[in-house]
Amino acid sequence: MIPERLRWLDRGPTRELGELFVEAGYQIYLVGGSVRDALMGRPSVDLDFATDARPQEMKRLLRGWAEQLYSVGERFGTIAALRDGLRCEITTFRAEVYARASRRPSVTFGDSIEKDLERRDFTVNAMALRVGRGDPLLVDPFGGTGDIATRTLRTPIGPDVSFSDDPLRMLRLFRFAAELAFSPEPEELTAVARMKERLDIVSPERIRDELSKLVVAEGAAPALSLMIESGLADRFIPEIPALAMTVDPDHRHKDVLAHSLAVMSKTDTDLVLRLAALFHDIGKPATRRFEGARVTFHHHEVVGARMTRARMRSLRFPKRTTDAVAELVFLHMRAHTFKMGWTDSAVRRYVRDAGDLLPRLNQLARCDVTTRNDRRARRIQRQIDELEARIEELRARERIESLRPPIDGHQVMDYLGIGPGPMVGRVLKVLLDKRIDEGPYDRATAFEVARKMAIEAGIEDPGPHRECAL
Repeated sequence: MIPERLRWLDRGPTRELGELFVEAGYQIYLVGGSVRDALMGRPSVDLDFATDARPQEMKRLLRGWAEQLYSVGERFGTIAALRDGLRCEITTFRAEVYARASRRPSVTFGDSIEKDLERRDFTVNAMALRVGRGDPLLVDPFGGTGDIATRTLRTPIGPDVSFSDDPLRMLRLFRFAAELAFSPEPEELTAVARMKERLDIVSPERIRDELSKLVVAEGAAPALSLMIESGLADRFIPEIPALAMTVDPDHRHKDVLAHSLAVMSKTDTDLVLRLAALFHDIGKPATRRFEGARVTFHHHEVVGARMTRARMRSLRFPKRTTDAVAELVFLHMRAHTFKMGWTDSAVRRYVRDAGDLLPRLNQLARCDVTTRNDRRARRIQRQIDELEARIEELRARERIESLRPPIDGHQVMDYLGIGPGPMVGRVLKVLLDKRIDEGPYDRATAFEVARKMAIEAGIEDPGPHRECAL
C-alpha cells in the first residue's frame, strides 16, 4: 500500500500519459520533486517523468496526445509535452558523469529505474512512482521516505562519487537545506569541504541559478552559514566568507557576516532584495585599511557597489538584476542620514536616486537594523517612518517620482540656437538641480536660467521673451 497522498499524482493527464506509454510496452514513472513534495504534503510545480523509451519513440507516442512538444533537451534524453495547460518533462533513464575537467555531462541512456534513481542527487529526490499500470507503485531503493521523516539530506550513493559525477550537487545540498529545512549528513558536509575545488568546472550560469534559488528560500541564512563553513562559498562568492573576519563598527557584538545573514533573513523573499542584503556590506573589509577600525559609510558603499557588480557579472546575472542590486548596495545607508534632518530637496534627491527601487531601499534600510539595543532599534525605525511620511507629504504637493525640468534638451537647443553638446548637458543639470532644491517652477523661469548661462558662456543672447514663441 502506498500513502494516500501519492494517489492523486496518478490521475488526469498523469494517468493518461502513463497508460499511453504502458500500452506501447514502455515503463514510465513520476520522479523527483513531485513525489517528494507529495510525501511531505507540499504543493509542487514539478511534473517530471522517467521512462525506458528513447527520445524518438517518445515523440512518436506523444504527437497524438500532446497539444505541443518541445525537443530542446532531446540530446540529453528529454522531451517536454504540454497537455491541458500542464507541462510534463519525460526523460529516458540515464546516467550523467562529468569528465574530470569538463563543464558538460556525458549522457548514457539506460533501461532500469533503479539505476536512474542511483544517479540522482539526494535520496529524497531518488524516489519514483510507477503510473499507468494498476495501482501506482512507489520505488524507493535508497530510503528516501525515511530521510524525509528525519529531515535528512543524503546522497543515494557515497558523496565522493555523487559530487564527483556532478559537482553542482554540492551547491544543491545547501539549496535543498534552505528550501526544505533539512539537515545535510555530516559525511556529505565533510565531502564538500574535501571536494569544493571540483565546483570550478561547473558553468557560472548553473551556479547562478542554484544560488538564486537558495537565497530566496525561507531557510537561506542557516544554509548559507553551513555552506560558508564548508568552504564551498569561497569558490564563487569569496567576498561573503571574508565578512566573518571584519567586525561591524556599529554592531561590535557580531561580525559583519552574521549581521549580513541576519539582514537577509528579515527581508522579503525577493531575489534583488535578498542579494542586496547579502552583499550590502562587502565593501567593509576592503575599506578598513583606509579608514581604520571605523569606516565611513559612503566609502564602503562605493567600494561595495563596485564589488557587487563585478561578482554578479562573473556569475552571469542579467544586467537589470545586477544594476538593481549594485544600486541598492550603493544607496543602502542613505536613509540612516535622516537623523541629521532632511530638507525637501534632500527628500527629492533620495526619491530621484532610488527610482523604482524605493520600496526595496526602504525595506533594506529597516532590515539593516539588527542591534540588540531596543531603544536604538526603535529610534532608527522611527527615523525611517518619518522619512517615509516626508515622502508622502511631498507626493501630495508635487510629482516627486518624475523629477525633471519643465523644458527638455530639444527646447534648450532651439531656444539657444545651438546643437547637441556639453552646453546642453550643463543647462539641463542646473535646471534639474534647481527642481530638486527648490521644487516645481515654470517654463519661463527655466528659459531665463538657460539664457543667463548662455550669456556667461559667450553665446549670443537669445532674448528674454523668445520662449513664448516656442
